[in-house]
Amino acid sequence: MQSGTSGRVRGGSRLWTGRLLRDGAPAGRMLRLFVRLVRRPLLPAVRLWRRNIQLRVVAATLLISLSVVLALGFVVIAQVSKGLLDAKEEAAQSQAAGGFAVAQEKANTPATVDGPDATDNKVGRDASTWMNSLVKQLASGGQTAFEVVALGAGTGEQPQPGAQGVRGARASGNVDPTASVPLSLRRAVNHATGTFKTFSEIRYTSGADQKEPEPALVVGKRLTDINGDPYDLYYLFPLTQEEESLNLVKSTIATAGLFVVVLLSGIAWLVVRQVVSPVRMAAGIAERLSAGRLQERMKVTGEDDIARLGEAFNKMAQNLQNKIQQLEELSRMQRRFVSDVSHELRTPLTTVRMAADVIHDARVDFDPVTARSAELLAGQLDRFESLLADLLEISRFDAGAAALEAEPIDLREVVRRVIDGAEPLAEHKGTRIRVLGDSQPVIAEADSRRVERVLRNLVVNAVEHGEGRDVVVRLASAGGAVAVAVRDYGVGLKPGEATRVFNRFWRADPARARTTGGTGLGLSIAVEDARLHGGWLQAWGEPGGGSQFRLTLPRTADEPLRGSPIPLEPEDSRANRARAAADAAAASDSAAERQTADAGDRSPIPPRSPVAGAMSVPADPTALPGNGARVVARPAEQAQQEDRADGR
Repeated sequence: MQSGTSGRVRGGSRLWTGRLLRDGAPAGRMLRLFVRLVRRPLLPAVRLWRRNIQLRVVAATLLISLSVVLALGFVVIAQVSKGLLDAKEEAAQSQAAGGFAVAQEKANTPATVDGPDATDNKVGRDASTWMNSLVKQLASGGQTAFEVVALGAGTGEQPQPGAQGVRGARASGNVDPTASVPLSLRRAVNHATGTFKTFSEIRYTSGADQKEPEPALVVGKRLTDINGDPYDLYYLFPLTQEEESLNLVKSTIATAGLFVVVLLSGIAWLVVRQVVSPVRMAAGIAERLSAGRLQERMKVTGEDDIARLGEAFNKMAQNLQNKIQQLEELSRMQRRFVSDVSHELRTPLTTVRMAADVIHDARVDFDPVTARSAELLAGQLDRFESLLADLLEISRFDAGAAALEAEPIDLREVVRRVIDGAEPLAEHKGTRIRVLGDSQPVIAEADSRRVERVLRNLVVNAVEHGEGRDVVVRLASAGGAVAVAVRDYGVGLKPGEATRVFNRFWRADPARARTTGGTGLGLSIAVEDARLHGGWLQAWGEPGGGSQFRLTLPRTADEPLRGSPIPLEPEDSRANRARAAADAAAASDSAAERQTADAGDRSPIPPRSPVAGAMSVPADPTALPGNGARVVARPAEQAQQEDRADGR
C-alpha cells in the first residue's frame, strides 16, 4: 500500500507541476508583470543608449577615468598615510625615549632630606610628590605636542603581593589616564621590559572645557621611582595634525579627480562629436536618399578622412542617382513599348480574328488537314488575345494607372461564380471542388472584378496541377481581415519555388503543356491585384503534398492588415500531422501514467489504445506580414510510400 500511495503522490505531483507550467503559475505572472513595469520606464533610456554612439563613448570614458582616478587616489592616500604615520612613530619614539631616560635619571639621583620632618613615613609622601612633579616637568616640554600619563605598577592588573610605591594615576592636560591608555598596552608593559606602542584615542576628563577624543600614538615603558618601586610611564602623541594633513590630501585628490573625470568626459564628447556628426549627417542623407530624394548631398570641408568619406558618399549618391534615372528611363521606355505594341496589335488582331472566324466556320467544307489548321488557328488566336489583355493589364500596373473600384461584396458569391466557370475543366480532369466556411457571409470592401480574376486564376491552377484530386476552397473572416485559401493535393512546390511562383512567365515545369492556354502572367497580375487592395497573396507547398494559395484582404478599404484568419500552412500538412501524432502519443502516455498511479497496488489495467486516425488539431496560428512563401521538403522514401498509397 505504501508503494502505491507514493506512486500516486509522485504521479500527481508531476501532473500538477505540468498543469502549472501549462496554465501559468500566479508567481510567474506576477514576476512577468513586475518585469514589465520595471522595463517600461527604462525603455527610452535603453533605446537612447542603443542608438547614440556618442553617449556610449562618453559614458565608457567617464567610467574608465573614474576607475583610474579612484585606484590612483587609493594608492596615493595609502602612501601618504603610511609616510605620515611612519614619520610620527619615529619622532614619537625618539621623544619618548628621551623622556624615559630623563625620568629614570631623576629617580636614580639620591635625594637629600634635612630638617625635623625626616621620619620613617616621609619616603612614600616624597614619592607621590616626586611623581606629580615629574609628570608636570615632562609634560611642560611638549607644549601640546604630547601628554604624559603615569600609572602605578599593576594598574589594570591584580596587584603584586608586597608591592609598594606609587598608587593611583597621574596625567597632564586633563587627560583621563585609564581611558586613554588601552588595557592591552598596560598588560604588555606590566609583563615585559622594553618600550611598547599602540594607536588609541586621548580621552579627556569631564569639565566645562572638555575636549573631544582625538586619535593618538601611545608609547609606554616600565620604570622605577625614587624608592625603587616600579611604575608605568606613557607618552600620548596626538595625531590631529596628521589627520588634518591626510584629510587635506583626500579632498585635494577628490577635487582633482572629479575635475579630471569631467575634463576627460568633455574631451571625449568633443572628439567623438567630430567623428559622429558626419556619420549622423550621412545616415540622415542616406535615409532621405532611400525615400527618393536623390538630390541630397553631404557638406564636405577639409581634406581629412571624414572629408574623403563625404566625397566618396557624394560620388556614390551621384552615381546611384544617375543609374536610377537610367533605369527609370529604360523602364518608362519598356512600359511605353509594351503599351504601344499592345494597343497597335489590337487593330490587326481584330482583322485576323474576323478572318479566322470565317475560316473556322467554314472548316466543315475543308479537307481534314485544313480543318485542323483552322481549329489550331482559332485556339492560338484565343491565347494571343488573352496574352495581349494580360500585357495591357501589366502595363497599367507598371504605369501606376490601375484604379480600384471598391464596394462591399460577399466573397461567397464571387467564389460561386469562379467555381461555376471552372466546373468544365474540373469535370475534364476528374476533380471535385469543395467549399468550406461558406455558412456565414464574408463581407469586404473590394473590387469584385479583380478579386474574381485572382480567385479564378488560383482555382484553375489548382485544378490543372491537382492531378485529379480534390480542390478545397476555404473562406474565413476574423477581426479586420477576410481570407480565401485554395488547397490542392497535386505535385506541390519544390523548395524555393514558392518565392518564384509569382514571377512573370515562370513555370514550375517548363515542359508541361498549358491545357487552358495560360499566358504565364496570371499570378503576377493576381499579386498586383492583391497589393492594390492592400492585401496579401501568399503561397505554401511541399513536394508531392500539394500547395495552398491564400488571399487575405482587409475588411475595410485602406485598413492595414495585422494577420490572416486562415493559416498559410494547412492543417493536413506533413509537419502538422507529425505534431498531432506526437501530441496524441504524449496524451496517451499521460493517460497511462494517471491510470497506473490511480491503480495503487491493484492489478494494472492496460491503457486504452487511441482510435485510429484520431488526432488533435492544433490551433490556427495568426499569419504574419510578408510574402509567406513556405516550402516543406519531404524525404525520398516517404514520398515514394505516399505516391504508392495514392496510386492504390
